Amino acid sequence: MTPTAIAAPGQSLLSPGDHMLILIDFQSQMAFATKSIAIELLRNNAALISRGAKSFGVSTILTTVAEKSFSGPMFSEIADAFPGQAMLDRTSMNTWEDEAVIAEVNRIGKRRIVLAGLWTSVCIVGPALSALDQGFEVYVITDACGDISTEAHERACERMIQAGARPMTALQYLLELQRDWARADTYDSTTGIARIWGGGYGLGIGYAKMMFGAGEGGH
Repeated sequence: MTPTAIAAPGQSLLSPGDHMLILIDFQSQMAFATKSIAIELLRNNAALISRGAKSFGVSTILTTVAEKSFSGPMFSEIADAFPGQAMLDRTSMNTWEDEAVIAEVNRIGKRRIVLAGLWTSVCIVGPALSALDQGFEVYVITDACGDISTEAHERACERMIQAGARPMTALQYLLELQRDWARADTYDSTTGIARIWGGGYGLGIGYAKMMFGAGEGGH
């Protein structure tokens, strides 16, 4: 029997209010050894998802490991997007084993977890597998993660996907939150974020607006 189509989003698509974003260990010491992605691209993608989450009011946890004693501060691209928000510093490599982080996860109370950070094979695999084991839905923004080699990053992503995590990209995350250009209240912020941090797509937005006065969805 042929199903009947309805004009409604799929249940697995993310919306601003149905998940929390956890940004993990975007720190200097971790970045120095990251080889699976160019650092300038990683920083760009971290800025893209941070600004997107802030614009849409997504509940966001910022966490570091050994900030003062070893790993250094969180990327300014993230800290600047969340001025005044506390960084939850840990000793554990697995964010999901830190009591302060888990207390914040429980306070926010969302079943869906979106993860990004350094390194993929340690600091992202740990909370991803742990959250999945406890019944959470887990999404990983793979191009806002990095590791000491392409091999390490790819095997980590495969391991998480095999366990049930859902991969996505930074620009995909932003556009999935917007999802409809008729949503005028976030139209300007979304296209503004994409224009600065959206790579070639952002260049296209700026070009169309300047040359033709055009915009997404006829805006």
